Amino acid sequence: MTTAEFLTALSSIAERAGHEILRHYHPGIEARLKNDRSPVTAADEAAESVILPALAQLASDIPCVAEEAVARDGLPQIDLKARFFLVDPLDGTREFLAGSGEFTVNIGLIEDGRPVLGVVHLPALAATYAGEPGGATLAVAGEEPRAITARSKPADGVIVLASRSHNEGSELDRYLAEILVSERIAAGSSLKFCRIAEGLADLYPRFGRTMEWDTAAGQAVLVAAGGSVVTLDDHSLSYGKPGFVNPHFIARGRWK
Repeated sequence: MTTAEFLTALSSIAERAGHEILRHYHPGIEARLKNDRSPVTAADEAAESVILPALAQLASDIPCVAEEAVARDGLPQIDLKARFFLVDPLDGTREFLAGSGEFTVNIGLIEDGRPVLGVVHLPALAATYAGEPGGATLAVAGEEPRAITARSKPADGVIVLASRSHNEGSELDRYLAEILVSERIAAGSSLKFCRIAEGLADLYPRFGRTMEWDTAAGQAVLVAAGGSVVTLDDHSLSYGKPGFVNPHFIARGRWK
């Protein structure tokens, strides 16, 4: 199977999970809190129950680290120097509960600590972003995928994306104080990486807590589109870290 065929298969799996999520997308769906105080719904679990068997059938030799499986069973024992999948079956559960449409299905493939393939599917918008070393694409409502690319830093000010559900307060304000900002937009889930990847925004600084499954697929898409995701000391955000916890990071377009 070629890389393009493999990415197409991952996109299909994410879209199938998205159909399952939409079955639960209605007012009144209940959420419960996990140990980390983040919400989870039946939609999260139903989507993961689609993704994990499909990935096992597609690539039985590649282990998978998936958010709800980790919450239920703990972190798996895998070789972090080898390939593994990172899966967030429903990123943006708060957006899902609020009915904003800004929630995603994330599947990323990690090799040597880097996200090399990624799919971000938005069920409510019928949109699928995909990224691999040859480039990034966006397919909407069943249309053929089209190439997308991040843009260079605009001289007249950057468009900044900030978390809709997590208030990062003064730390974000201090960071942005030295940057010429033309617009600041609140957005949910890994969609923020994808908006930068398609050249609709320029910068997503994240000073709140995230896990690797929150960012792997989005980072793969953004990097494939020519952007980058770096830590505050300007190193690429890597994967397979202790506890799969991310440090603060900056996602950006063609910044240099």
